[in-house]
Amino acid sequence: MNIVVGSHVWVEDPALAWIDGEVLDIRGEDAEIQTSAGKMVVANLSKLHAKDMDVPEDGVDDMTKLSYFHEPGVLHNLATRFALNKVYTYTGNILIAINPFQSLEGLYDAGVMKMYKGMLLGDKSPHVFAIADASYRAIIDERKNISILVSGESGAGKTETTKMIMRYLAFLGGHTFVEGRRTVEQQILESNPVLEAFGNAKTVRNNNSSRFGKFVEIQFDNRGRISGAAIRTYLLERSRVCQISNSERNYHSFYYLCAAPQEEIEKYKLGNPESFHYLNQSNCYQLDGVNDAEEYLAIRRAMNVVGISEDEQDSIFRVVAAILHLGNINFSKGEETDSSVVTDESSKFHLEMTAQLLKCDIRELEGALCKRLMVTPEEIIQRSLDPLGATLSRDSLAKTIYSRLFDWLVDKINIAIGQDPDSKYLIGVLDIYGFESFQSNSFEQFCINYTNEKLQQHFNQHVFKMEQEEYKKEDIDWSYVDFVDNQDILDLIEKKPGGIIALLDEACMFPRSTSETFSEKLYQSFKFHKHFIKPKLTRTDFTISHYAGEVQYQSDQFLDKNKDYVVPEHQDLLSTSRCSFVASLFPPLSEDLAKSAKFSSLGSRFKLQLQQLMDTLNSTEPHYIRCVKPNSKLRPFLFDNMSVMQQLRSGGVLEAIRIKCAGYPTHKTFAEFIKRFDILAPDVLKQEYDDRDACIMMLEKLALRDFKIGKTKVFLRAGQMAELDSLRLQAHSSAAKIIQRQMRTRIARRQYISLRKRSIHIQSFWRGKLACKLYEHMKKESAATKVQTVFRGYSTRNAYIKLKVVAMTVQAAIRATVACNEFKHRKQTKAAATIQCNWRRHRDQSHYRQLKKASILLQGKRRKKVTRTEHEMGDMLEKQVEELTLSLQMEKMARTKLEEEKAQDIERLHHSLNAMRAKVDEATALLYNEREIAQTIIEDARQLMNPVRDSVQDAEKIQSLNSKVENLKVLLRRETERADDFERLHMKAQESSEEQNKKLLETQGRVYQLQEYLNRMMSSVSDQVSELKSFLCSSSSNHTSITRDHQDDDAINLMETSSSDSDFTFPAPISASDSFQYTNGLQLMVQDISTGEDLGLEKSETEKERAFDDFF
Repeated sequence: MNIVVGSHVWVEDPALAWIDGEVLDIRGEDAEIQTSAGKMVVANLSKLHAKDMDVPEDGVDDMTKLSYFHEPGVLHNLATRFALNKVYTYTGNILIAINPFQSLEGLYDAGVMKMYKGMLLGDKSPHVFAIADASYRAIIDERKNISILVSGESGAGKTETTKMIMRYLAFLGGHTFVEGRRTVEQQILESNPVLEAFGNAKTVRNNNSSRFGKFVEIQFDNRGRISGAAIRTYLLERSRVCQISNSERNYHSFYYLCAAPQEEIEKYKLGNPESFHYLNQSNCYQLDGVNDAEEYLAIRRAMNVVGISEDEQDSIFRVVAAILHLGNINFSKGEETDSSVVTDESSKFHLEMTAQLLKCDIRELEGALCKRLMVTPEEIIQRSLDPLGATLSRDSLAKTIYSRLFDWLVDKINIAIGQDPDSKYLIGVLDIYGFESFQSNSFEQFCINYTNEKLQQHFNQHVFKMEQEEYKKEDIDWSYVDFVDNQDILDLIEKKPGGIIALLDEACMFPRSTSETFSEKLYQSFKFHKHFIKPKLTRTDFTISHYAGEVQYQSDQFLDKNKDYVVPEHQDLLSTSRCSFVASLFPPLSEDLAKSAKFSSLGSRFKLQLQQLMDTLNSTEPHYIRCVKPNSKLRPFLFDNMSVMQQLRSGGVLEAIRIKCAGYPTHKTFAEFIKRFDILAPDVLKQEYDDRDACIMMLEKLALRDFKIGKTKVFLRAGQMAELDSLRLQAHSSAAKIIQRQMRTRIARRQYISLRKRSIHIQSFWRGKLACKLYEHMKKESAATKVQTVFRGYSTRNAYIKLKVVAMTVQAAIRATVACNEFKHRKQTKAAATIQCNWRRHRDQSHYRQLKKASILLQGKRRKKVTRTEHEMGDMLEKQVEELTLSLQMEKMARTKLEEEKAQDIERLHHSLNAMRAKVDEATALLYNEREIAQTIIEDARQLMNPVRDSVQDAEKIQSLNSKVENLKVLLRRETERADDFERLHMKAQESSEEQNKKLLETQGRVYQLQEYLNRMMSSVSDQVSELKSFLCSSSSNHTSITRDHQDDDAINLMETSSSDSDFTFPAPISASDSFQYTNGLQLMVQDISTGEDLGLEKSETEKERAFDDFF
């Protein structure tokens, strides 16, 4: 392929599979490409594909018309058409159908059917109706049997495509509708929903995935009318009945029955799907946009159309309900070893319901699930199953019943529709599963992929055959076209003996075979096979390299799933059922069949069915429809390039491309070739040659080799079209450069001549303009001079007059303003003097009132303090008396021991009493001093009451007052220290009394006489204390003390304010009532001091000092 700078190419992209770009530079074998996304990419020339720039914007409807028939070209064409809602595209006679995941209006209505009726394939835009119409015309005109193969992965739209084909065939070959009579085409169409209900389920990839293969034979008579039909099914996924993955559903029929009318629910004792084990293994119970109740009624109507009677319908759903109840039977260990019994009452209820619905004996049903009979030459042995074995037996019975029910439905539909034995023409529609590769792949995926390998071989042969016919039609030698077959993979699977299926059957024949022994046998047999791979770190997995990619299979359940036989106990139980429908599903076997039925291989039976299908397909002319899922999210308008590329590869479309590329992939008619490449040999076209000779002359002149000339077309090898396009691009580029050079010269000369003429014209015009403007300017200048002279004189005189008037006005205004201001000043001066006089009087009075209030509050605080001191002294004396009492009692106890110490103790007590009396005297003297100090303060305050105008003297007096207050604080601190000393003495006395207490306990008898003396002394002391308390209590009341507490704070704040505001502070005189209050306040101060001393015994020195500071 010849790629030059400027070529448009396709380059691989990890996210988009392929992305287009333009070659900017070529360096050796590498090319620098700028992609359409703006990125710079460097890629090898051998990995690039040329892009056809002449493709229409809406793509081509047949991809064989593409000039470059390669992967990126095919992918880009499909994506372009999908974006325009054109979901169908041809590749020759192969139809590629992309699922739009939405309803496209007007795509399948009756008008479209009429439009495609009788049209040749390719005359109209691609459509599934065109394939169906071509098939119908083939059996009418050419008397051929036709098969339509619909394939694709789950969710690609195979089922819907099959419905549309059958609908169109019914439209072409249907009978006239007669009321009360079911036509064949109606039965064929209505058989689809019945089979979908029992054979379709939701998977991870598709909400309505067919879990079986289906081949519908539609038979026609000589007039082209549908005369009969037959349906064949392949490999129903039986394991789904008992086991489903998360986010999937079981078969639709179970959910439809759970949503049936209420009388049906009560009849079969059903409930929500969540209550059944076979349905609640997944959290998905409902499908978006699907009403299970409506679907149940629709299935009932479809069964009526197909020809299933009401009794048979009831029996069908009775069996479905029995399977649901059967799944809820649980087993636990029995009393015997390796035995099992039904677990609980719920399981017993479901066991009973299963027996009622299947109309069999409940004990026989339980025995068939929990026990097995072993036949030996000597006797028949009954063996019990453990709980796991019983569970497997239950699941095996459920799968067998459902499989037999599905087969009965297919047979019933075939019988109801009926086959035409005289028919010689048929159209077969194959709807079968596509290639599957999951995270976990079992026996079902193995059989599905085996089927796709068979179909792929048939597809390759068909495509190869079509290519051969094309070459033969054009008289082209095709013998050298290489065709790669996948027979090696088919031999690996089906070859007998030695294939995987044969080895699996052999392993199933031996009872001790396991998945490990089977896998080991595969490893040994195919260790040198190029399509068989043994994975690492596993003992049971194996990998097969299919045509669509490698798939790793897990062989854990291969042996169990391959054994296609019914447990004899299950056969005997259900064949004797009282329900004729259930008994018909399990007809009794003859002795020969019973012996041969001990082992039957599902793989071998499927292989035989598949071979029969291939024989049928080989006897017909095939038409292929490849269904493609554009994205895995099932969303419209989303085209995932990687996913589509993988499906095209799995569907064999890319293999078909490879086969076409192996020969001559580019086919161009002579006219198309000449029209496209006439620029490369213009001299050849000047001569009178026909199109064929002209093409030969052009190709020879271009020195192109290995091409072929047919009758009507030119056949080119892969890459030759790109080479010709490269030469065409170079020719176009050279011609474009010459044309551009000549055109630029011509345009530049024209522009110069035109510009010169315009410049001369513009210069002449503007010169005249300038002369006129100059004359006008001179005229205006002369006139302006005269006007200015007159106007300046006039304006100067007017300005002088205006200035004079303004000056006079301003002078008058200023003089008036000065006079007014002087009058206002005098008036304000007089008012200010009056205000100052009144303010000074008000200020002096206010200051006097504040000072008076502060003095009163200060006096109250002092009095309160004196009263508190008196109380503290009284409490202290009382406490000392109590202590003396305790000491005297201790002395009484010590008298008996030491009579000699009696005199000393008495002296010590007298000494203590004298000390206390001395302290009392000191406190009294202190009170007298306090009175004198307070009296001095009062006298000073009276002197301050005299009005003093000098502010300096006021400040000095206030300072002297503050110093006196400080002196009072010092005195109070000294008193506090004295109280602390007394407390320490008290503590020492207490310690000595404790020591003496021990002594007095021994001398209690000797202090009897002293006790009487002390009692008399205590009575006298108590009298003195009571007199002191009565004197203190009578001096004040509680109400006054509480009120004064609130007033003290205000007084202190007022004094602080007055001390800082010296200009407005005046002393206030003290009245007689105030002096009386002071006396009471002195008593209160004494009481407060006595109380404080009593409480001070329990406080620290720091707390006492803080209390005195707070007082001031």
